[in-house]
Amino acid sequence: MSSFKPEHFINRELSWLEFNQHVLDEALDRANPLLERLKFFTIASSNLDEFFEVRVAGLKQEIESGQGERSDDGLTARETFQAIVSRVRRMVADQYDCWREDLKPTLAKHNIRILEMDDLTAADLGWLEEYYLNKIRPVLTPLAIDPAHPFPQLLNKSLNLMVRLEMAPREGDGQPLKHLAVVQCPAILPRLIQFPRDDARRDYVFLSHLIGRFIADLFPGTTILGCWPFRVTRNSELYIDEEDSSNLLKAVETELHNRRKGDAVRLEIDHQCPEKIRDALLKTFRLTEDDLYLVNGPLNPTRLMMLYQGDHSPELRDPPFVAPVARALRGHEDLFAAIRERDVLLHHPYENFNSVVEFLERAAQDPGVFTIKVTLYRTGGDPRIVGALMNAVNNGKQVTAVVELRARFDEANNIQWTRQLEENGVHVVYGLVGLKIHAKVALVVRSEGGQIRRYVHLGTGNY
Repeated sequence: MSSFKPEHFINRELSWLEFNQHVLDEALDRANPLLERLKFFTIASSNLDEFFEVRVAGLKQEIESGQGERSDDGLTARETFQAIVSRVRRMVADQYDCWREDLKPTLAKHNIRILEMDDLTAADLGWLEEYYLNKIRPVLTPLAIDPAHPFPQLLNKSLNLMVRLEMAPREGDGQPLKHLAVVQCPAILPRLIQFPRDDARRDYVFLSHLIGRFIADLFPGTTILGCWPFRVTRNSELYIDEEDSSNLLKAVETELHNRRKGDAVRLEIDHQCPEKIRDALLKTFRLTEDDLYLVNGPLNPTRLMMLYQGDHSPELRDPPFVAPVARALRGHEDLFAAIRERDVLLHHPYENFNSVVEFLERAAQDPGVFTIKVTLYRTGGDPRIVGALMNAVNNGKQVTAVVELRARFDEANNIQWTRQLEENGVHVVYGLVGLKIHAKVALVVRSEGGQIRRYVHLGTGNY
């Protein structure tokens, strides 16, 4: 019998939240440059989104299935969920206090301002109205909610506005009619609208505030009683029975489509939204008060990353770091000769990753190489690795790629690259049944002096 007790274990979910607190701490630390703090602020929010989409979603399924077993840390799924709710509420409170009391006013001191409607001049309001009429209004669709029009299907993490409005009474009726409506904000719209300025000022308004300003335009003949932004986070795990799936690629594509409409796991809404409307939304999404987060600030802080971009004063960012080529590879024109001398350890990101890219690009061109085999977990947006594999095929080499289609939140990207690889003659293997491919391995088989020599790259990062 094991001598380990629950106090010897740390709960996995609560441990992850403490990791995310370290990310948020970088945003809270005033010793860091301002825009770096903003970056960590957005990363903490993005991390938390994924935590709810996967970890919390899984816990809620355990609770609904009636599983009452205690894990090694001594907690049941329900107890873990309650501990998560308490910890996340503290984290979110710290996060938005940081935004309102520190980041936002400090950004304003550096001429990066998020303006409220009451702050705008007549000229700004005029420009904003033109922008709304030309760029925003044509893509908005107001949706009434009544017995004839059920609540619309809202996509995962999409920005929406809950509108309460009043209609004039019908002839013979004495009381005006109150209705609810939803306005969905398409993802193609920027969440921050930047004003044109002739000086160094960078002034913005939130998209939700802009739409709220002109919301009556979408509901002619009514009186607007209120308008509050909200978004719902959904279960985004993929549920695929590989053994019963004759075509894994198609199965993953189908599940990707379903992911956007998974069960709701969290509701975030403006803190000023009336309790009656909050309760109505919770009921609609089959959520409870534990799943509700009232937000006094930007509803999706991840979109604030656009403030990080651009030509800002150097002191607002960390000094740029240029990773050098590893010492063992410097001055070697023949990369294979350098590796033959001894094993080479690369430490990324402190040493340049281009050495790994060059390894595969040279292998694709080298007449002595006749086979390349590689695993791909996250292909990312850099086409050089995939391009090298396709180029190798064009040069008559045999190329095999083991692609993990279930790389979380990179599935669609991996499917796109997989199709390109197959179309260009690369032999693609869609992972292994029952296993997830996390290893990053590249094998190059080369003929040297009539002998076969193998060169291998093993890595913990992604290609």
